[in-house]
Parts: sequence; C-alpha cells; structure tokens
Amino acid sequence: MSGFLSPKYGGLLPYVPGEQLSDKKYVKLNTNESPFPPSKKAKKLAKQSVKRLMLYSDPECKALVSEFAKYYGVKPSQLIFTNGSDEVLNFAFMAYCDGETKAVFPDITYGFYPVFAEINCVDYKEIPLKDDFTIDINDYFNADGTIFIANPNAPTGIVLSLDEIEKILINNPKNVVVIDEAYVDFGNQSAVKLIDKYDNLLVTQTFSKSRSLAGARLGVGIANEKLIEDLVKIKYSTNPYNVNAMTMSAGLGAVLDDKYFKRNCAEIIKNREYTKNALIELGFTVTNSTANFIFAKNAKISGEELYLKLKDKGVLVRHFGKEKIKDYIRITIGDKKQMDTLIVAIKQILEEL
Repeated sequence: MSGFLSPKYGGLLPYVPGEQLSDKKYVKLNTNESPFPPSKKAKKLAKQSVKRLMLYSDPECKALVSEFAKYYGVKPSQLIFTNGSDEVLNFAFMAYCDGETKAVFPDITYGFYPVFAEINCVDYKEIPLKDDFTIDINDYFNADGTIFIANPNAPTGIVLSLDEIEKILINNPKNVVVIDEAYVDFGNQSAVKLIDKYDNLLVTQTFSKSRSLAGARLGVGIANEKLIEDLVKIKYSTNPYNVNAMTMSAGLGAVLDDKYFKRNCAEIIKNREYTKNALIELGFTVTNSTANFIFAKNAKISGEELYLKLKDKGVLVRHFGKEKIKDYIRITIGDKKQMDTLIVAIKQILEEL
C-alpha cells in the first residue's frame, strides 16, 4: 500500500472473490454462476443497445423498472436497480448504519457484509449460527442495529420461512431489516410480498444467478417508497448512471423471457437434488440447501484437501477457512454433465485415500 491511504482503511480486509482461473480448462463450480447462457431475448436487446452506447444510460431504468414491477406486482416507486446486488447492499450499509447504528448479521454468511461495514466505518455484530447452521430468529429480536440476513444463507443454503422473517420484522419496529435474496429463485418464497406490510423491510435480489447475467452486473432493491427514496438519494450522490445500457437491456430481456428463467431454475433444482443424493451415498454430510449450491463435508477428508484435490482434477469448488466451516466445501450446481464430472472426481479421490 502507498503511504497516502487513509489510516481508516489500514486494517481493511477486502472481500475475496472466487477464483477465475485460466491456466487450464476447469469445470467451474465455485462462484454460483448459472451454467446456462443468457436468454435469447436478453442477448437480442443487449445487442440492440450497442447503437446508443455514445449516450448515457437511463438513470431511472424506466423500461426495466416497469417490467419488473409487473413481474412482482409492486409499484415502480418501490424498486431501485443497481450495479449488482452488492451495490444495493452497500447503499443499505451507507444509509442505515452509522456511528450510532451498527450492522447485525450471522457469523457465517455472505463474506461481503463485514467488508461493507468496515469500509463504511461502522461497528457490526456477528451472531453465531446454531450448531446445525440454522439461524435462531430470537437472537435478532430487538436487535441493536440494522439487520442483514441472506435468505437462503450463504454458504449453507439454509432458508428461513416467511413466518420467521415476519417475526424478525415485528420484533424490530425501529430497525431496518435487509433480506438478501440472491438465491431465492431456486425453490423459495420471496419476502417481497411483505414490503407493503412492513415499512422497515428491504429485499435485495440479483440477476447473476437465476437469470444468467453474472457478467452483466445487475441487482435490485425492493421496499416501500420511503426506503427506496433513501437509496435513490445515495445512488444519485455516488453514481446516477450505475446500470449501463447493455446491462439494462439484457435485464429487461431476462425478465421478459420468463419461460426460459423458470426452466433453468427447475433444471438446477433437479441437478441439486441429484448431486446431494449422490454425495450422501458417498458418505457426505450435506446441509438442506435450497440455493443453487450445496454445502457438504466428508469425515474421511478435510475440506481444504478435497478442494485442492478437486482443483488438481480440473474441478473448481469453494472452500472457506473459518473454523466452523473449514471441513466443508461449497459446490455450485451446474448442468448434469458438470455434476457427473464432479461426482466421478470425488469418487476417485475417496478411492485414492
């Protein structure tokens, strides 16, 4: 680092993204991307937008907002689109956390939460998951700060029910509750239906996973109008043109191509259950994931060793070094061929042991 960096960032530990390796061909199951290409409508609209790239993109994302509002049955004024869901999450940290209001989230969850807290110079409290990796909602009642919960959680894939989320909202009337639904489309109910009932609820979603647009970077925040006004204020104070024209057009196409979206989600759910059952037969312990990934361990091999041996065989998965979860690997669900390649590689590794 240079000698010019502000001391307030001296101890900042940045988020570590999943590996993007190119030294050889890998089966890439480490960053929860979709195995399916963007829809034809998404590609067509993105291509059409190229002719207008000399102009700034629409800061209001009007066409995309209008169509997505219809999709979820909400008002356009209840939506904000961002550069990936990471941006709307960061906006929430900026808007609802400060020197007096800390951030509150699980100790095992999306790794960006503590980074967002630290870069915004706010205190945060990490609440331990239970031994089975589930969230005890009672730990979040009358929380001393703004609550951030990934639902389903990452990297465990375990989901809270809408009833449980509602209890957290009821017991935090003075706190904003952010429900991060990056993986909601793989067999779960969205909390969006609660935004008119609770003025302290902010739901965030991404187009990276279920809509095959990880490289485009598109996220959305959904809440009552007052909360969205807060986030728009932050957006227009940082980067009003935060969603580029091609991404905006691709996102519109993805929303319009609902059949393609649902078919891909159904295929991933089917492959998830297939892989889960195959791993259980091989002696793995697997969490009850309802995301586009599974979280698994085998008593015969450490999580780090399994990750490294799979990498040697050309299969990338994700390993986390935290003590609670160091024996596990997180496996993105790909297409059937990719999952069969993974299973064969794991069988070989276990036989070699």
